[in-house]
Amino acid sequence: MALFSRRPKATDASTSDDTPADDTAAEDTAAGGSEERADAVADEGAEPTPQVNISLSTFRGVGALGPQDRARADAATPARTTPASPATMSSAETAPPNASRVQGPAEAPPPRESVPGLKDNVLLHAALARLSEKPTARELLDVARQLLQNHVFLRVRGDARALLAEGKELPLAVAKRGDEQFMLVYSSGEALQAAVQADGQADTSAVAQPALAVLRHMMAGPYAGLLIDGAAAQARAVLPRAVLEPALAQADPQLRVKTALAAERTPETAASLAQTLSETPIWVAVRENTPADGQAPRMGIAEARTADGRRLLEVYSHPLEIVAMARGDRPMPFTPAQLGKALRDHPELSGVLVDAAGPWLIVDRDTLAPVLALPEPPAAAPEAPAAAPEPDHTDSADATG
Repeated sequence: MALFSRRPKATDASTSDDTPADDTAAEDTAAGGSEERADAVADEGAEPTPQVNISLSTFRGVGALGPQDRARADAATPARTTPASPATMSSAETAPPNASRVQGPAEAPPPRESVPGLKDNVLLHAALARLSEKPTARELLDVARQLLQNHVFLRVRGDARALLAEGKELPLAVAKRGDEQFMLVYSSGEALQAAVQADGQADTSAVAQPALAVLRHMMAGPYAGLLIDGAAAQARAVLPRAVLEPALAQADPQLRVKTALAAERTPETAASLAQTLSETPIWVAVRENTPADGQAPRMGIAEARTADGRRLLEVYSHPLEIVAMARGDRPMPFTPAQLGKALRDHPELSGVLVDAAGPWLIVDRDTLAPVLALPEPPAAAPEAPAAAPEPDHTDSADATG
């Protein structure tokens, strides 16, 4: 359901000119806080807000393998002989990340309402909490990937329910930096509390909306990016449009895989995810292997191995998940039919590891029956060779496992 509809621009530069269409989850609460005024944000200029210090080339080219690279990767599926470290696959809850992997816990943190009535986006909140005093690009890519699930909170001046009932626009909070405007979004009730305590304006409402709807709204407007949890001192971030635009363009419109991984696990989770994998395009991590003497280079697809020796094909819900791993791999789109073929052609694979940076899930071969039953993918049409930009990875450490 579309949550925003465009309206003619208002003259007040500190609020948006948009209103939710149809219903929206609006919560009136003092913790929902007030709008952060443009002048208040400008006052914070002495202490710059952490930003994504990532060149556009870092994310612009991910997944953009040239035809020759793609053909070599297809031919080699899954040919990489340097699988992921085994220990972290079976016990990620206790195994910390090492220098070459961003291996998070298998499951999302438990649901939390830091302010009663406002359900926190626990994965996004946790990613923000991990930011160092001077955030690295790798840390901020972690924030960006965790933005692609669940919901975020917006701040509305006045009573959102009353405004909607009257058919009026919702004046959404924005921040200004020079001539640029940033949408203000919040990961949790406590982040909203911090905002209202910072500016003291309690006559506002909190509006929860799906993260993808907020990103689409931002792209349709004049905004330079998002300011997330702007009053949360170190645990805040600015994600610029140059990073969010390709992230949105390459996201599944329903975020089905990421949503399933972020949800509470049940006995049906693996089977449900297997069905989703049979319907939703995914991504794989590829890298050119060192050729033997006299042989052409081959593109290998990343595998993982469990402590008990099972081989798993690594698959990912979004290219950001691969870039955030910082192993020097390149994302390549993979259709459900291609996944089915890879599994059929390689019976030694015991299943797949989905989103290794966490939350992750191993889906075994038997459970992947809906994927294995898919027809053969169509033969690729010949394409003219074309150069593909190399993504400028934030961490060039090789995978050691």
